[in-house]
Amino acid sequence: MREIGKQEIEDIAVGAALLGTGGGGDPYIGKLMALQAIEEHGPVTVLDLDEVPDDALVVPSSMMGAPTVMLEKIPSGEEAIEAFQKLEEYLGKKIYATFPIEAGGVNSMLPFALAARLGLPVIDADGMGRAFPELQMVTFYLDGISATPAVIADEKGNTAVLSTIDNVWTERIARAATIQMGGSVMNAMYSMTGKNLKESGIRNILKLEEEIGRTIRLAKANNVNAIQEVLKTVGGFELFRGKVTDINRKTETGFARGVATFEGVGEYKNETLQLRFQNEHLLAQTEKRLLCVTPDLIAVLDAETGLPITTEGIRYGSRCVVIGIPCHPKWRTEKGIETVGPKYFGYDVDYIPVEELVHKEVTK
Repeated sequence: MREIGKQEIEDIAVGAALLGTGGGGDPYIGKLMALQAIEEHGPVTVLDLDEVPDDALVVPSSMMGAPTVMLEKIPSGEEAIEAFQKLEEYLGKKIYATFPIEAGGVNSMLPFALAARLGLPVIDADGMGRAFPELQMVTFYLDGISATPAVIADEKGNTAVLSTIDNVWTERIARAATIQMGGSVMNAMYSMTGKNLKESGIRNILKLEEEIGRTIRLAKANNVNAIQEVLKTVGGFELFRGKVTDINRKTETGFARGVATFEGVGEYKNETLQLRFQNEHLLAQTEKRLLCVTPDLIAVLDAETGLPITTEGIRYGSRCVVIGIPCHPKWRTEKGIETVGPKYFGYDVDYIPVEELVHKEVTK
């Protein structure tokens, strides 16, 4: 058990944006929401997963929708409170604690904003170890935990309680409702016991996010290479260095979809990288080689500062370093690849672990 204050929030926000692989919402907006709540209500207690009672009711707090929508439609925080209170009313039981559904910009921050305002602890665990674009793309789905009953809430005061036959239908119905509610909503779903979370969740995600953020901050202060330090921290690989020469991005069917094109520099000169995304970066390849593909993590970092760049933050002319990070082993199972692998997203490539792709390139 430990308390999280302002500096920890700053570091976690940076680490979450990196592990969010471009998605999960704008980390700056999420950070401001968390900092304001902590300023008004005091520090938030973070629990290690083993400190949570097995029979406790625990529920993640998150936003769903296209990250680009947040540039104009900033959540107030009331939506998340309304969703939690409606779910408690439906279940007839008080929620013991909350936690992030994923490692992503705003979605790693929302639980802190909510917890500070409701006096709840936050559990150091999540359901992805990264960010993914659809509701069923969590380790809880792999382990048979239902997303419903689920509550979604918007800034206008609308709420909807969903009860669906499976988690894929939760995604379909909630996504359609989200589009009608303005492109983004707050939700409370995947209610479970502490025992469920211990068996299915990914542990110590907040510690890792904080370590990544601290690594980048101290690298800048000590004038050392932030990207190399980050790669050591996450066990990742440099995939490409280049300049953004084109960005084709649009919001459709409730997602930010598109392709970013990078012209190589240095050792990558004369190569062109295409980075495909659906909220999150999913596929990185040049004309001749596959560099990294979902479910492994693809992150875009500012070449100078090492800070992560989200899909909505990619700009023409930006000089970037693209890195790849091995995903959690749960995503490399047969059901994991079926749920979040390249074929699910319509990419005609087989999943090959990033470390194998890098090793193959090195040994050529």
